[in-house]
Amino acid sequence: MKRIRYGIVGTGGMGSGHARTMQRVDECQLAAVCDIQPNVAEEVGEEYNVPYFTDYHDLIDLDSVDAIIVATPHYFHPEVAIYAMERGKPVISEKPIAVTVSAADAMVEAAERTGTPFAVMHQRRSEPVWQAAHKIVSEGRLGELYRTMMVYADFRSQAYYNSAGWRATWAGEGGGVLINQSPHSIDLYTWLGGLPSRVTAVTATRGHVIEVEDVASAMLEYPNGALGYMYCCTNEAPSTDILELSGERAKLQVIGNQLRLWEIPRGVRGFSDSSTEMWTRPEVREVPVELPECEHGHIAIIRNMARHMLYDEPLIAPGVEGRNTVEMINATILSGRTGKPVSVPVDRPAYDAFLAELQATSNYGKKATGPDLRITDNVHH
Repeated sequence: MKRIRYGIVGTGGMGSGHARTMQRVDECQLAAVCDIQPNVAEEVGEEYNVPYFTDYHDLIDLDSVDAIIVATPHYFHPEVAIYAMERGKPVISEKPIAVTVSAADAMVEAAERTGTPFAVMHQRRSEPVWQAAHKIVSEGRLGELYRTMMVYADFRSQAYYNSAGWRATWAGEGGGVLINQSPHSIDLYTWLGGLPSRVTAVTATRGHVIEVEDVASAMLEYPNGALGYMYCCTNEAPSTDILELSGERAKLQVIGNQLRLWEIPRGVRGFSDSSTEMWTRPEVREVPVELPECEHGHIAIIRNMARHMLYDEPLIAPGVEGRNTVEMINATILSGRTGKPVSVPVDRPAYDAFLAELQATSNYGKKATGPDLRITDNVHH
């Protein structure tokens, strides 16, 4: 059986986990690794007996590498991914695909121009609960969307933020909770609910000594008039992970790994328009939802790209949809910092200029108190 030969760029954090995961995937094999820190590249290369490099160009140019996983810090994702796609090498980019939506545009343009497969490591899409939720939405069972709601509240200690100079800085990450901890939840939110047409946000730094936001709250307006609410933070315990979509014919709710669906046979507006009783409510019935049995986690995305290349299996998380996450992040940060509503799509030049001003005064490189840890996700499976 033909196997896809992956090269991994960035092995000091998530990349080393991807190398380990790859050993369990029949459709692929690890062919080479790269990291700007020579000792890190050497350690992973020797562990798996593959060539190792400190310059990503050298890895991508290898004839023995078929596809690339980009696991560098956020700002370098576009540069590495575009170089690979322009040489016909399919790419899986770690989340977020880029810090700015203009950079995400360039990645999507490169993929479309070259016809090269492009995916993003939004592995939560592969989980049974989210596969089932997306199927319900895509089948139109909710009817016209009236309301969306997403809450992702987690905890990070000050020690976490102190662990590396790039963490929670405008120049090192391009944001805080929105760009680092929340992209998976924001991806699921936009995957099911779509993008809004306007965002009005409040962002703040409440629980940590950092220069970026650790809490964000946003009101969303959708093209059809629906309204939404999004909240993200790293100041709460225990964690909260909730998504709700309410429509004319049904309401969907996901709390953690629990999915519930309530159907409204006559519809909300349909019942309201036809009822002659003052205090009656429409019939609502909860219906069981069967969750599919499916592989999930990082391994699912790695296998999926290999099977896409070998058998044309549809991508679970196409890179073009990863751009929607960046769009939401940029809109929320911009609105929160300026105190003004922001239209979606975001004004690309305006956001780039706004971020450049914040980068110019960033503390990046001045605050590390320990080793430069590059792990962004504390779970790898």
